[in-house]
Amino acid sequence: MVDTPHSIYLHIPFCRIKCTYCAFNTYIGLDNLIEPFVAALCREIEILGASKPGQPARTIYLGGGTPSVLTPHQIGCILAAVERAFVLAPDAEISMEVNPGDPDLSYMMALKSLGVNRISIGMQSANGNELELFARRHDNDAVVRSVVAARQAGFDNLNLDLIYGFPHQTLDSWENTLRQMLWLEPEHVSLYALGLEDGTAMKTWVTRGYLPPPDDDLSADMYELASDVLESAGYEQYEISNWARPGYACRHNLQYWRNLPYPGLGPGAHGYAGGVRYSTILSPHKYIQALETTEAVFAFPLTPATDQSVRVDREAEIADTLLMGLRLTQEGISRAVFRERFGADVLDLYQALIEKYRSYGLLEVDEDRVRLTRKGRFLSNLIFRELV
Repeated sequence: MVDTPHSIYLHIPFCRIKCTYCAFNTYIGLDNLIEPFVAALCREIEILGASKPGQPARTIYLGGGTPSVLTPHQIGCILAAVERAFVLAPDAEISMEVNPGDPDLSYMMALKSLGVNRISIGMQSANGNELELFARRHDNDAVVRSVVAARQAGFDNLNLDLIYGFPHQTLDSWENTLRQMLWLEPEHVSLYALGLEDGTAMKTWVTRGYLPPPDDDLSADMYELASDVLESAGYEQYEISNWARPGYACRHNLQYWRNLPYPGLGPGAHGYAGGVRYSTILSPHKYIQALETTEAVFAFPLTPATDQSVRVDREAEIADTLLMGLRLTQEGISRAVFRERFGADVLDLYQALIEKYRSYGLLEVDEDRVRLTRKGRFLSNLIFRELV
């Protein structure tokens, strides 16, 4: 029996500058490791593919970090390794994150020729003072140039990432960012509320009193404003943090929220496949070393770079499927799909919880599905905290 098609996540951990809000596994000043890292990543992909040959894949996502620090040749080597290791769907979605200002037209054209068909640009804000607070190395003009270059190269599927709810941001500045974003006409928009993460400069500044803490009420107002603006502009919200033009929902994202398999490769990547959740070695140095000499055989989806892993039992898989599926604002939890997967109706397994939040007006239930109401989208963390 052929497994459900996989979505492949490839983590590129290198950056030119560490953003003040970023808690991802990223590193600056390690350009000397990029070439050996690419070789190690290709080796990890090869080992993963050999451990279970013939597995289908429907999406590839190059994230980071900053994948656009890699040359087109290096990107091509990585994508070729994936195509050798997996049976890639003819219409596969291949996404890559880029930093505004990095890719010129020739770079974008090279990505297009390699098969990349979806570009995600880290816009974050349209306001110069806010970009300075983030230590971003671009301005809004760089975002415009990147979008223009992508369009000229033939990309017709662009995402813009935005951040809201951070210190000193106002509703007016947020509205300006939304207005500038709409002017660029992306097919997809991702909005992320700032989280103060351990180890980030932003959290240190707030903890020491240099910056005010985020205002939760203001963040909620910003989310509601963005929801209204995007809906008026013809975007459909399909996930709590994601909006798209009809037909442009990110298929890689949907794989996550449907709790379907996504092997993760590269330093600090997280993956879920073969009933196992796992993470890889954080350090690029140690990651490269782990993949240099091994001849051992590993059971899919583990590789020499695996750091931690846990087998997911049925109870945990059910809870994960509910938790993530409720993030899908239109689709929610399909009762038929859930029943086919687990042999039980989600209402029977979570009747008390579902009834409680339906009575609060946060969930709606019909014959086909369980999903968040509009009010529930704003208060979804109440439900998610109870499920975790």
